[in-house]
Amino acid sequence: MTQPPPTTPPPAGPPSAGGGFAPPSGHGPMRPPVPPQYLPPLYAGPPGYPPPAHPPYPGVVPPPVAPNGQPLASFTDRLLAWLIDTAVASLVSLVLFLPVFLWIWFRTFTELMKVNPDGTMNEPDPARMISDFIVPLLLAELGLFLVLFVFYWLYHVEYARRTGQTLGKKVMKLRIVPLDPNAPLTRGTLGKRYLVEFVAGSLVPFLNYVDGFWQLWDKPWQQCLHDKFAGTVVVKVAP
Repeated sequence: MTQPPPTTPPPAGPPSAGGGFAPPSGHGPMRPPVPPQYLPPLYAGPPGYPPPAHPPYPGVVPPPVAPNGQPLASFTDRLLAWLIDTAVASLVSLVLFLPVFLWIWFRTFTELMKVNPDGTMNEPDPARMISDFIVPLLLAELGLFLVLFVFYWLYHVEYARRTGQTLGKKVMKLRIVPLDPNAPLTRGTLGKRYLVEFVAGSLVPFLNYVDGFWQLWDKPWQQCLHDKFAGTVVVKVAP
């Protein structure tokens, strides 16, 4: 007698929606679903600067920024810009003063080298030395002093008013901006900086040193005294 072939029991589990049967349920190891990787948003940074390559780490203090969001200029950058501007002013004063000094010196030297009719050297007259050399030299220095004040006004006010930069600040990528982001950079604002930085700094002993070093301890805007008087800050601009 022939026996029917053995029947294979259907797999366990409820039937699937597309037909067939679901895979058997067992007690094997199951891995939890892997959550998607979390990427924190990048710090946008001030306007005009690309975002950093990674978000700031916890505990890292971001660089100080001005009210308009731009990073404040460092003391070293401002010092280098000042040295460049000082070199420009020194070149101007040399061009203006050197011809006058050479003329005074040549005139005095000619008087000293005169020979008397008897062949002896001319004895220098102290009173004439004062009138022919000392007084003209002092007048030339005073004139140069006044000319430099005019030059500094044209350079640090009229020229800087166009972009907020002198040649030194352009080289160091710095700019003068008002403390109020909505205020324009006017001639009056730059004139106030000029009065403290150059006029008062030239007349009051050691004021120019105090003015320049004030940035090191000023918070939060790292201003010099002429910045405080004018209501300005110096920022680092994008190259």
